[in-house]
Amino acid sequence: MKHDFIDRYSKLESPVHARDARAKTIALFVIIIACVTTPPRAWFAFCVYAGLVIVITAASRVPFRYLLTRMMVVVPFILVVAVFVPFMHKGGAATHWGWLTVSNNGLLVLWNVTAKSLTSVACLILLTSTTHFPDLMHGFEQLHVPRFFTMVSSFMYRYIFIIVDEAERMKRARDSRNYHGKWLWQAKVVGYMIASLFLRSQERAEHVYQAMASRGFDGTYPRYSEPKMGAGDYVFMIFVVATALVGRLAVLWT
Repeated sequence: MKHDFIDRYSKLESPVHARDARAKTIALFVIIIACVTTPPRAWFAFCVYAGLVIVITAASRVPFRYLLTRMMVVVPFILVVAVFVPFMHKGGAATHWGWLTVSNNGLLVLWNVTAKSLTSVACLILLTSTTHFPDLMHGFEQLHVPRFFTMVSSFMYRYIFIIVDEAERMKRARDSRNYHGKWLWQAKVVGYMIASLFLRSQERAEHVYQAMASRGFDGTYPRYSEPKMGAGDYVFMIFVVATALVGRLAVLWT
């Protein structure tokens, strides 16, 4: 099984893919920070952030359909907010739809959560879709991200497909024994599968660690050359950061 679902389009050739991982990380995280700290009524600022995401996506040649599909991961959380928030934030004006009364303050909170979550997730998807995962982790290390985080993430990337394969084999074995799962008491089979998968994953992780330690693994991955940021990397980073800050600071001017 291939595990390119994390960075499926990282092998494309584009001006964004050619940029250093550090430049893309700083630029996209500045967009996220600026977005989440923007007041919900700053419509111009949110338009700037959305425009940046669209421009970077177009320049990276990552399909917009792929980006939108991956962004749907936050939709269930937004729906939870949509169900409760409009009725919890009372006060001020309200919108009446027949027997249904919704607080305008609640709708504003819903807009705030939706815009910020979708923008943030889109930036993270673009970061992983335009950078090889090992290069991204190495860029994090150069930005002094704790090595524990980068090492665990690297192991996850390298071996998660093995766990998925193991889960699929267990599912085939379960289905071959005529399991249908139509009744509640049959759900305990899934619990057994989860427990078994956890134990197998832990055992395999121990074997992998022992094998790597016996070969001199010290927590770092050797690299043949250290990448250096060029003029194009600085131009990209400064452009994105400056544009995001203009959108954020425009709140103070209005």
